[in-house]
Amino acid sequence: MRIGYDAKRLFNNFTGLGNYSRFIVKAIRNHNFSDEVFLFTPRIKQNAETKEFLDQGNYFTVQPASWISTLKLGSYWRTALLKREAAKHKLDIFHGMSHELPAGITSVCKSVVTIHDLIFLRFPELYSPIDRWIYTRKVKYACATADIIIAISEQTKQDLINFLQIPAERIKVVYQGCHPNFHNEISEETKREVRKRYALPERFILNVGTIEPRKNALLILKAMALLPESERLPLVIVGRPTKYVEQIKSFAEANQLTNLIIYLNKIDFKDLPAIYNLSELFVYPSIFEGFGIPLVEAIACKTPVITSTGSCFTEAAGPYAKYIVPDNAKALAEAMQQIINNPTLREEMVTKSFQHIQKFSEEKIAADMMAVYQSLM
Repeated sequence: MRIGYDAKRLFNNFTGLGNYSRFIVKAIRNHNFSDEVFLFTPRIKQNAETKEFLDQGNYFTVQPASWISTLKLGSYWRTALLKREAAKHKLDIFHGMSHELPAGITSVCKSVVTIHDLIFLRFPELYSPIDRWIYTRKVKYACATADIIIAISEQTKQDLINFLQIPAERIKVVYQGCHPNFHNEISEETKREVRKRYALPERFILNVGTIEPRKNALLILKAMALLPESERLPLVIVGRPTKYVEQIKSFAEANQLTNLIIYLNKIDFKDLPAIYNLSELFVYPSIFEGFGIPLVEAIACKTPVITSTGSCFTEAAGPYAKYIVPDNAKALAEAMQQIINNPTLREEMVTKSFQHIQKFSEEKIAADMMAVYQSLM
């Protein structure tokens, strides 16, 4: 089987969509599920995360002709000319891993597209009109064109059915897993080095994700304000700031919490597992996600989780996390107290949640994805 992947984000994006692309391609490779794999990308950023995907063995990187790059027509090549590349390389399947497919791809091979979420339709107020138009156009075309649509959660599958009226039988749920780094044992020496590098306190609560309204980190501060001062642990927020961070800072200042909030941006990715592991508790009160991979990362690092009700969160975090309505600061404060003050409960949550995330193993996801591909042959 000859599989082609849209690898733009694999080689150029080092957060969510890029992590997903690298995870899927690596899983297929590690479990020897394909004869040849072709990674199509208009450009490549070479670093520790991408170098293993450059040409080796039966894996081939395909880039546009130099004149296309010179004229900065990479997006045009990726959208309009990949059909020719697919035919040239005699692909059996082309997989668009982030909401889109090249024009005309189904005339030369079978096609699969991954849809991560439809947040732009569910919460249109979070997007500019032009962005909504672009995202809607791309997703509708990809879903109408693809032979099979991959949803990364049952929640996303239901959104595809409800918002775009796509028949359920055209959609397959294949979950995503987290980077292998989160499953590795972390030495005490590494933890000491990471604690020192980022000046982390002895005990702290952790939140990871872009600091934006949908991620709802302000709710954590509102919960902290309800706790007795003696029970307020510092909060470490790891993520790219947006204007929303000013709301957090204003609330912190008004409630004497400023000295308890630590913002970390642009940390070394290899340090993130240790930061999860060092934390007492991971709090993720997001309003909505397509899947919520930080929940799986936290659990893999043996950290108990509090997250939101609804959306995809029970799929990702499982039955042994604590759940709160994402506008209920009092409920969050109570859940935080329960875990922080009860080591036995904390250990039980860690152990049982770790069992839950085995369904997101690389081997399981590779097998599920390959079953989708094979169904098209």
